[in-house]
Amino acid sequence: MQSRKIVLALTAGLMSSTVAFAGDVRVMWYSDGVEGEVIQDLLNRFMEQNPDINVILDNVAYQVIQEQLPIELEAGRGPDIARVTNIKTLADHWLDLTPYLADPEYWRTNLGAQFDWMRPDGSEIIPGFMTQLTLTGGFANKTLFEQAGVEIPGPEATWDEWVEAAGKVQDSQQLNAAFAIDRSGHRISAPNVSYGANYIGPDRLPAPVDEGTKTFARKLVEWTESGRMNKDVWVSAAGTTYRAAADDFINAQIAYYYSGSWQVANLSTKIGDAFDWVATGSPCGTVACSGLPGGAALVGIKYTKNPEEVGKVMDYLASEDVVREFTERTLFLPAHKGVIAGEIDFQSDDPNVKAALTAFVKATGQVHENANALPAWKWGTPVYGALVTRISQAMAGELSIDDAFTRIDEDIKAQVAEASK
Repeated sequence: MQSRKIVLALTAGLMSSTVAFAGDVRVMWYSDGVEGEVIQDLLNRFMEQNPDINVILDNVAYQVIQEQLPIELEAGRGPDIARVTNIKTLADHWLDLTPYLADPEYWRTNLGAQFDWMRPDGSEIIPGFMTQLTLTGGFANKTLFEQAGVEIPGPEATWDEWVEAAGKVQDSQQLNAAFAIDRSGHRISAPNVSYGANYIGPDRLPAPVDEGTKTFARKLVEWTESGRMNKDVWVSAAGTTYRAAADDFINAQIAYYYSGSWQVANLSTKIGDAFDWVATGSPCGTVACSGLPGGAALVGIKYTKNPEEVGKVMDYLASEDVVREFTERTLFLPAHKGVIAGEIDFQSDDPNVKAALTAFVKATGQVHENANALPAWKWGTPVYGALVTRISQAMAGELSIDDAFTRIDEDIKAQVAEASK
């Protein structure tokens, strides 16, 4: 194989203008924080050690991963490797890496706990690995709470208590809103479960919208109408478009932010010493105080023309030393058993960071069984999409909340029917 010049293509679109040649490995990547810079360093090192393999890194917006990549995959196209969160619904497009790995048993031992999250139901393939495990949870602006003279709610505080406390901070400090939740059906599913929701019917198909989901959805709409929740986060976008509220929190425009563990590095980098912040775990509903587990997976794409090269890149990125370095530099929670069992030296001088990561680790013990079941369920993403679209319309006044529930069920039934054709 002829040697090629190293090219790293950083783009905001689906594919870069960089010309790819036979044998190249194109990686589609998105970032929440600093992980794009870290993976670039790691891939540079790989290419120095493997000059006959050219890795092209396409850094894209998360919306590209969510909205454009599935279209490419359905057409039998795409990158060679992709970092994705829609890992179960798109599982039919992942490459079985098993024949191309140096030691498949190493993968099964260290990374196999989440393989079913990525596999088609009943499959035994090795599709990739989780770049990190995540858990949804909240963040409080400690400085704003202190300036307002409001006590931060305790570990068993309910959603109502958190919104009431954040509302007092909003009024005292004249904030745009008290709190915000990312515009994501995934993000609101943890509180839905905490109020008793169960999306999975006895036949493993989506169940109709239940009282747990209705209870929290009504609260969301009411909080939006009252000005407690930042309306712009949910109403300014259309359809299933994702919108994080991280910048609102970073800019001290809200007192409380519900997102997840993947935001720790981003908050630390961008907030610096502007104010103190703490991770809070998940507020309680009527049945639980649950977050929702998940993460991002790095998977091979089965339409690749270069599976051998893909296997070598994936073997390198999944090696214990590389996973440990990636974990320590990105401040993510690892999914690698060997890394978890060893010592992890998170690279941050920010005292908020280690406390936050410790809080998220502690919160993993409060995850409800209905939330634990969702990552490996193939209908999770369609349900999340219907929730975010219709609840947003209710917030905007385009639908009543009861009509939104009816439309959610209709949307999901249509997607199930379409998938069954």
